[in-house]
Amino acid sequence: MQHVLDLLFGYHEGEPMLFSSGTFWALFLLFLPLYALLSTRRNRTMMLAFVLLFSLFFYYKSSGLFVGLLAATSVVDWGLSQVIARSSSRAMRRACVGVSLVFSLGILGYFKYANFFMMNLSAIVGSNFQPLELVLPVGISFYTFQSVSYIIDVYKGTIAPTRRWLDYAFFLSFFPALVAGPIVRAKDFLGQIAEHRPASRHDLYYGFWLVLVGVVKKAIVADYIAQYNDLIFQSPTGYNAFETLMGIIGYTMQIYCDFSGYSDMAIGLALVMGFRLNENFNFPYKSQNLTDFWRRWHISLSTWLRDYVYIPLGGNRKGTARTYVNNMATMLVGGLWHGAAWKFVFWGGMHGAGLAVHKAAKPHLGAWSDVWPVRALSWLVTMVFVACLWVFFRADSWGDSWLVLRQVFVGEWPGMAGVSAFASARMLWLALMVLIISAHALPSDWRMRAGEAFVRSRLWVKFLIFVIIVQAVLQLQGEDVAPFIYFQF
Repeated sequence: MQHVLDLLFGYHEGEPMLFSSGTFWALFLLFLPLYALLSTRRNRTMMLAFVLLFSLFFYYKSSGLFVGLLAATSVVDWGLSQVIARSSSRAMRRACVGVSLVFSLGILGYFKYANFFMMNLSAIVGSNFQPLELVLPVGISFYTFQSVSYIIDVYKGTIAPTRRWLDYAFFLSFFPALVAGPIVRAKDFLGQIAEHRPASRHDLYYGFWLVLVGVVKKAIVADYIAQYNDLIFQSPTGYNAFETLMGIIGYTMQIYCDFSGYSDMAIGLALVMGFRLNENFNFPYKSQNLTDFWRRWHISLSTWLRDYVYIPLGGNRKGTARTYVNNMATMLVGGLWHGAAWKFVFWGGMHGAGLAVHKAAKPHLGAWSDVWPVRALSWLVTMVFVACLWVFFRADSWGDSWLVLRQVFVGEWPGMAGVSAFASARMLWLALMVLIISAHALPSDWRMRAGEAFVRSRLWVKFLIFVIIVQAVLQLQGEDVAPFIYFQF
């Protein structure tokens, strides 16, 4: 009994709470009936307080005592937002924004970037720097961006600050989106808190459908194909060119299934609770250029960077050259947001350069851009570019990234016998790869139509689908529940 209580309510370092873990679902099943009761009685204050406590507990299970940083951020930002709204002094309002940014970004910078910047500084001056023993709080990049956008929107008058700290703390800590997004905007969410209505029958079933889709993407597809991908990246020169290429393509699909799977689960859980989170992925591997890719990939981040970095820098309003500079600066920020390493800066910079090339080439393509062969070539170039850059995400170091790419171009290519042997040994891996690639090849509305069909289906059909998915997870899972890739960001 003690072991069960410790598993459910204790904090275990290195084992953050996961939506795909049995522990989370055990706790969520305990949470849901009381939440439903409070929602039905329309006791909004008690409902908000209950969910806030559960969210803070959820974060405690993910990051331990770092939950105190989340609570402190909510108190500081809420207090400053009240001053901003009530003050008639522009200097005071701007000072409050400055204090908020220094506080929120200062905490993020210390935990995420202190070692990176100090290590590079010591390399420049020739000193012997010993890295600080810092543990990055789970999800700090996500909730920090939410707090920054809230304060800026209050300052601009885009939104009114919440009258109560409880409402703001609920928004900032809302557990479905807390540790790995989507990045929730206050302007999209605060109104739902004020007018909260219990989830409809349609919301319950469609939310459950999204959770199941997320489980399939993460716990079945991503976690299984990761087993082969990990072998390739752990030994950058240990496999032939074809095997390495399969590992790169495999990781391209893995990171999509892993992150979009989490987003689907987050959006589904929120819908079950009666809240709507914005779509975070829209079949990004359908993209025919990088601009389209960033309209489809991690939409909550790309739109955040557009609204709070690119546009404030001047956007495309100050001439072509300045547009390219603003675009590059925005993507460099996006790269650094993902990780404190030069490989992430390079990844962001290359995407910035790729976006500039597309903007420069677009006027010259004209009518040719809609010709089928041009569209096909554009898609192929985009996918090769995106897949090659994902190598810098996955590889353990800058050097390993180049070794993996080099192996594809200068490594030994096997004959048909080698390809056939790979297919025989990795039949299920290939089947799952075909599954996710085929999903992108279908019309984009198939996911919504499948969800509506699930909602309309009989209860025994829903139960059968649930049992099949659970059985597939049990059959394919590894010894440990694999963490979500974006937990590290």
